[in-house]
Amino acid sequence: MRLRDIPFLTIDGATTSLAEYADEVVMVVNVASKCGLTPQYETLEELQERYKDRGFTVLGFPCNQFLGQEPGTADEIKEFCSMTYGVSFPLMDKIKVNGRQRHPLYDELRKTRDAEGKKGRVKWNFEKFVIAPDDSISRFRPSVLPDDPAVISVIEAALPR
Repeated sequence: MRLRDIPFLTIDGATTSLAEYADEVVMVVNVASKCGLTPQYETLEELQERYKDRGFTVLGFPCNQFLGQEPGTADEIKEFCSMTYGVSFPLMDKIKVNGRQRHPLYDELRKTRDAEGKKGRVKWNFEKFVIAPDDSISRFRPSVLPDDPAVISVIEAALPR
């Protein structure tokens, strides 16, 4: 199955896939509300606002696999993201990104190598995958901020002209 055809659920329970964003640059991020990296939500939202009219969107995938840092229900997650960070980008259903029960989307994404040439398991919350309309994928580990020049360069190079 192609990456864009793998189904997943929105935070409201509707089925969708990356095919819905076929002509866009998409940043897939596993997110959590009780993590030291949670302030990255603010920068993710800034990217969403800066590039949304040019064919870019962030997709947040809540994940509770890292020290239980996303324990909330769907409603609690939506409220936290909206009230604390003004998140307008789409949030998805809580998923697993590692292990035997990892979501099929992450089964594929984890095959992507990062800047150091490493692939495999997601290291922590806020790991970023930028997927271009041509299906090329760039991977950025959690410590790489969403507005890092390397990330911005990949986004801007993939945006429609």
